[in-house]
Amino acid sequence: MTARRSLLVRLLAGAVLIALCSIAATAWLAARSTTVAIQQQQGQALADDAKIYTTLVGFAATHRSWSGIGKEISKLALDTGRQISLTTRDRQLISGQPVPATQIPSAVVWPLDLSTGLGGTPTDASGQIDSRVVGPFKLTDAAKAGLDGVAQRVLRCVQDNSNGLGKITYDPTGRPQIEGAPQYAVDQCPTTALDEIDSRQLKAYSDLQSRVNACLAKRGPSTPIKLQADLSWTPYFGVTTGQLLPAPSSGPAERPSVKSSPAPPPPDPAVVEACMTASRRAQLTPYVAPPALLFVSTHSEASAELDLSPANQKRIAGVAAAILGITVLIAAVGGIRLVQPLRALTKASRQMTSGDENVRVKVRGIDEIGQLSLAFNELADARARTESLRRAMVSDIAHELRTPLSNIRGWLEAVEDGVAQPDATFIASLSEEAALLQHILDDLRDLATADAGNLRIHPERVYLGLLLDQVAGTFRSQAEHADITLSSATIGDIELEADPVRLRQAIGNLVANALRFTPAGGTVRIEGRVEGDQVVIDVIDTGAGIAAEDLPKVFDRFWRAEQSRNRHTGGSGLGLPIVRSLIEAHGGTTTATSTLDEGSTFTLRLPLQPPAAARVTTS
Repeated sequence: MTARRSLLVRLLAGAVLIALCSIAATAWLAARSTTVAIQQQQGQALADDAKIYTTLVGFAATHRSWSGIGKEISKLALDTGRQISLTTRDRQLISGQPVPATQIPSAVVWPLDLSTGLGGTPTDASGQIDSRVVGPFKLTDAAKAGLDGVAQRVLRCVQDNSNGLGKITYDPTGRPQIEGAPQYAVDQCPTTALDEIDSRQLKAYSDLQSRVNACLAKRGPSTPIKLQADLSWTPYFGVTTGQLLPAPSSGPAERPSVKSSPAPPPPDPAVVEACMTASRRAQLTPYVAPPALLFVSTHSEASAELDLSPANQKRIAGVAAAILGITVLIAAVGGIRLVQPLRALTKASRQMTSGDENVRVKVRGIDEIGQLSLAFNELADARARTESLRRAMVSDIAHELRTPLSNIRGWLEAVEDGVAQPDATFIASLSEEAALLQHILDDLRDLATADAGNLRIHPERVYLGLLLDQVAGTFRSQAEHADITLSSATIGDIELEADPVRLRQAIGNLVANALRFTPAGGTVRIEGRVEGDQVVIDVIDTGAGIAAEDLPKVFDRFWRAEQSRNRHTGGSGLGLPIVRSLIEAHGGTTTATSTLDEGSTFTLRLPLQPPAAARVTTS
């Protein structure tokens, strides 16, 4: 009961805390609602300002004058509810309402210098020129069509190398680009054609390059630069002035051997960027509208505070009390429903601890408590199965050890009573029974080592055909004595990384098992082959076979199809479990198929390289 009360108290305390926090948050939200509305209005005003500025800059970037801007300003004023005026630098009205001489402009609109604007417009690398200014660099329709064809071919190549990633985008000049694909995929495709300067643009690039190099020369000795199609640049250690410089080689730029005078120093990137911006501004000025002053009316920003009357205060207090009461009621009902199945689980756990293996709990619903109840029942079932297997294993181990020990004791008592003589036959019988005991103990030790996770292998290069021949040779005499044909074969020369001792032990267990259940005149074959990155080994016999309902049990410990556990008709029932443990230590799998009165096939699948964990060796 103490635990139940504690859980209920915690649930109630949590519910009360949540309710109080909710009430406080609601009160704060009501008190600050007007302020939030004003802040939202201010945010909208900033968004409107940015929209107006961006639209006007875009118009200026694509027109040589402000002619026709009136319609655009009227649309912006209607959409934003703002009063917009545009004048020249000397305040000559271009469009909109006249502005007082004392009114301060909101921004200067000129796409070649955005440092005096409101921000939010796309810019070039310098951050000062609107990227929508194209001027003489705009591609013709024919040039764009040609580059589109190249871009489509490059895109197909990129997508083939990146599982369909990538798309074509266009810069303001109309030049296609590949974006959205990993760089390694782009590097594998021929993209240089996309960066080639169009013949119609060559004059504009040459003019800009000459302007930049002239600017650099005025600032002191410097290596000239070479412009690329995307207006990036590289130093060029050739001529200093003149036409568009040839493209640099794929390797680093090399200085020519000049004996008459030392080579000029490489250009300073900051100086190059400054000259680039100034040169572009001078080159693009004829293609954009002249600078203009932008005037945008401001919204009133009167603040408002929430003033609650006594009636409203009582109403809020009543709603808060109702919320608190409902929360407590829901928490109490939910807590009781939650505690009941937990108490049932606690009671069942204590009964199981006391030895009751049949206790189970009722599963109600599919929520977390229901899943917990289901997991408890599954745990109880697994525990019952484990306990049943443990009891059966103890009984089987006792039976397996009792037979050889009883034989040894009987022979020794016979000698003690003078009934038998300790001759060579007697010693051989005792040795056979002792070897049987040792074999059982070795098998149990291997299984215990595997269960503890300490079964390690010593991998080395193994020739599978030679190993299978060795296993077949080991059992050749036994097979001939039983009139059974034993053979081994591999498809091709197969090499793998494996522990040869453990692998021979696993295959030997399967062969011994096959010989035991194959009648005279039958055959046992050991076959090896490679499938993908796995080596497959089959041990095939023409014995009695295994019933379909018994196949899932063949790798269980101490399981035998012949339940009397007669030594003349079967082994200890540990051979196949050991095979499975040895193959799993190599990172492989073991399966079996069988047909009654026709024979069985046991298949081992091993990786060509053992897993990293299996490669750890112990002394």
